[in-house]
Amino acid sequence: MTREEIESKVRTFLIEDLEVEEDVIAPEALLKEDLGIDSLDFVDIVVIVEKNFGFKIKPEEMADVKTLKDFCDYIEKKTA
Repeated sequence: MTREEIESKVRTFLIEDLEVEEDVIAPEALLKEDLGIDSLDFVDIVVIVEKNFGFKIKPEEMADVKTLKDFCDYIEKKTA
């Protein structure tokens, strides 16, 4: 899966499933502060990532993931 495909899928589920406004989605956007992703959303993200990318998120691996770019980097690394 290419980086562009990862970013496209992430963008789609942020907009459609988590109802994030499209205009705030940017690589440098902070997941919590800018995109408004909270702990309940994170539960949904775990399910969505498993369905779309075929792996389970381990919470300890997400400790350093702060921005949307970090999140896409994490997915890219796990699917490589």
